[in-house]
Amino acid sequence: MLYLLAGGGLLSFNTGFAIWIAISLVVFLLIMMKYAMPPIMAALEGRETRIRESLEAAEVALAKAEAISKDNEKALREAEQTAHQIRKEAKEEAERIRAERVAKAKDEAEQIIEQAKVDIEQEKQTALLALRQEVAHLAIKSASMILDAELDEEKNKKLVDNYINDLSKN
Repeated sequence: MLYLLAGGGLLSFNTGFAIWIAISLVVFLLIMMKYAMPPIMAALEGRETRIRESLEAAEVALAKAEAISKDNEKALREAEQTAHQIRKEAKEEAERIRAERVAKAKDEAEQIIEQAKVDIEQEKQTALLALRQEVAHLAIKSASMILDAELDEEKNKKLVDNYINDLSKN
């Protein structure tokens, strides 16, 4: 307790000591302001500049990325339109080829039909010629048979009727 009475307690104020602390604080602040603060401020300003530049670079990169994205979307739309056009042209080409083949097949069928008609007409003419020759041969044969037989009109009529009936059967 003597210590408390002598004025050396924790809450006691010593004016000389306080002046020395104030002087030390002022000297410390002056030294700090002269030697430590400029490099610290320069470092802070440099860091602020780097952060600002990084932000600006990020904004530029973002703008470039957006432009590239828009270009890619435009290219995609153009590619889709081109693909659609190619599909359309391919369908039209396929339809044109199909129509050409159908027309060619029709032409070939018509040619075959015409050739068949010509062949049938030729066969008909050949058959008629053969029939005429056969009829002429039979007529001559009939005439010679009639001449050989009596010249009886009734017999001749009967022979001709028989001949006609024979022709009908053949």
